[in-house]
Amino acid sequence: MRFMIMVKATPESEAGIMPSQEALSEMARYNEELVKAGIMLDGSGLQPSSKGARVRFQGKRRTVIDGPFAEAKELIAGYWLIEVKSKEEAIEWVKRVPNPMGEDVTSEIEIRQLFELEDFEPGPGVEHHRSLYAEIDKQREKDKG
Repeated sequence: MRFMIMVKATPESEAGIMPSQEALSEMARYNEELVKAGIMLDGSGLQPSSKGARVRFQGKRRTVIDGPFAEAKELIAGYWLIEVKSKEEAIEWVKRVPNPMGEDVTSEIEIRQLFELEDFEPGPGVEHHRSLYAEIDKQREKDKG
């Protein structure tokens, strides 16, 4: 099971305040644990929403909205993508995360399971996605070589 682990933004992260070297070191040690356990697929911090954009879909119309966005608590400041056996295991790993915003700041992490192709009814759409994922894997292998 794959899970997206999302670090919620704070006013500090949205202001672009960078973590201390100590905090970066603590997070690197935690990431090393994830890597050694073989469960970390990806992860990174995100720039503040002031450097981002949203695209709103309304029928066939597309509207681009530049950041910053209000309500920091509804935004994401960083993420991990992990693969574990259960939601309970994901929760146990997240409970070990050093406070991502520093020990004197209240922060929150959300855990969401990703859909797998097996979660959908078999059909042409699923098979098309399967072939696309196979192509992505080929491209990654090519890029490594």
